[in-house]
Amino acid sequence: MITCDMAVSIDGYVAGPNQRADAPFGDGVGDSLHQWMFEAAEENAAEIAAITDAGAFVMGRNMFGPGRGEWDLDWTGWWGPEPPYHAPVFVLTHHERSPVQMEGGTTFHFVTGGIEEAVTRARAAAGERDVSIAGGAATVNQALAAGLVDELRLHVAPVLLGQGERLFDGVGRTELTPAGVRQTALVTHLRYTLSRTAG
Repeated sequence: MITCDMAVSIDGYVAGPNQRADAPFGDGVGDSLHQWMFEAAEENAAEIAAITDAGAFVMGRNMFGPGRGEWDLDWTGWWGPEPPYHAPVFVLTHHERSPVQMEGGTTFHFVTGGIEEAVTRARAAAGERDVSIAGGAATVNQALAAGLVDELRLHVAPVLLGQGERLFDGVGRTELTPAGVRQTALVTHLRYTLSRTAG
């Protein structure tokens, strides 16, 4: 199964404008989208565990780091020496780079052939386990538009951002089936299943 977890504002943004090294989630966001993960981790433990419970991951370059153009080879991600994935991660990019092996079993592979190639490679690496589309918005939107996502899990924070990186831009009409909802003090967790039909 291909899953996707996204923390999102009520008005559909997953990051603010001007994402950069000193503001990874952009201007005006702070911890508003992810407060539930850090200040109420015990209350949301099941959802937090599910986010990294996959055999392989796909993410966009913007989620991996703030750089554009040719690679800064000293940059190995936002997470320090041991990222939370503990599995292969396939990073979408226009610039080739050799794999980067980190502590704890995470290896970043850099894919220049687009979302379908990245998902195909992730499926092969995951074996019998799930593949997770980790973000950001552009990568998730590409996966949804291509009909690649089986289960979408939205973690809706009670905030309106008004601008930034919006989920669902360019996705087109998509039928979702409600599969679960759970509310805690800082977030509402929504689960939907999708039929895999592109177009």
